[in-house]
Amino acid sequence: MGLQKNINHQIIESIQTQQLVLDELSDFIEFAAQQIVNVLLADKKVLSCGNAVSISNAQYFTSIMINRYDRVRPSLPAISLVNDVQMITSIASMHHYDDIFAKQLRALGQAADVLLIYSVEGSPLNLIKLINAAHDTQISVILLVGENETTLPSLLHESDVCISVPSQSVQRIQEAHLLITHCLCDLVDSQLFGNQLI
Repeated sequence: MGLQKNINHQIIESIQTQQLVLDELSDFIEFAAQQIVNVLLADKKVLSCGNAVSISNAQYFTSIMINRYDRVRPSLPAISLVNDVQMITSIASMHHYDDIFAKQLRALGQAADVLLIYSVEGSPLNLIKLINAAHDTQISVILLVGENETTLPSLLHESDVCISVPSQSVQRIQEAHLLITHCLCDLVDSQLFGNQLI
């Protein structure tokens, strides 16, 4: 019975966190999705990144943009800054690990693009430098974090958006970020291609 109790705890805690996301973050998610739509309508692109477990969310978002979410539709321009291991290790070894994202963004990003950052814990210097580089390049930022994160949100400008999951658990934040990613992708598709599934 002890194992069942653990299962129940994990699932109930996840449901409770997702309910808080619904109650507290819907407006922020809608605003972020509209930013992405506006960027795509202006023939710009979305760049994404994250550290550690957040790498998977950044890669997943980019794959959905380029391939599909739940319908067949044209590919949408998106670049993940976490995919090129050779690039990342080259920058880390020849410059500094803190530059692995900012250096790529300065080369690949353009004014009026949007940058989607996932971070579940800590305030890594590579993300601090990345946000500063985005602002230098006139790229707006959509930041997904948890409630313990204060440094990264403090760097944002008025045109940016922070979606802060009301949880201190890395696992719950990660799960909520995935759910928010699905919401963003669905809203982008419905705005650009209508609500009817193909």
